[in-house]
Amino acid sequence: MLWVKAFHIVFVASWFAGLFYLPRIYVNLAQVPADSVAERERLLLMAGKLLRFTTLLAVPALLLGFWLWLGYGIGRGPASGWMHAKLAVVLLVLGYHHACWILLRKFRRGENRRGHVWYRWFNEAPVLLLVAAVVLVVVKPF
Repeated sequence: MLWVKAFHIVFVASWFAGLFYLPRIYVNLAQVPADSVAERERLLLMAGKLLRFTTLLAVPALLLGFWLWLGYGIGRGPASGWMHAKLAVVLLVLGYHHACWILLRKFRRGENRRGHVWYRWFNEAPVLLLVAAVVLVVVKPF
């Protein structure tokens, strides 16, 4: 199980790396002047490739996490509140990941209505989610 745990951590860290960087591309996309087609297309290509790669990293992270949950039986006892909270954080991360897909679709269609400042704030969410998940797993506060 230690191998499973090690690879779970590697894939989660890699998944989050993509979620940290993708909104930075969105910040740049929101700042591209309307007449700069080449720059816009280059950033859209980068964002699309990064989102696909990030999604591919999320799949083993989730599968290995499920394997750990089954193998250790975590979250099935009286002191399992931390695991339920962590699973809620995982659902929020999945929602954030999905929101990234939706935002990229809007950029591709030219329907973005948000400015670069909004994307800078949007970029902070995965940091907070990662901190919450790590604290819940390591400290197990409840």
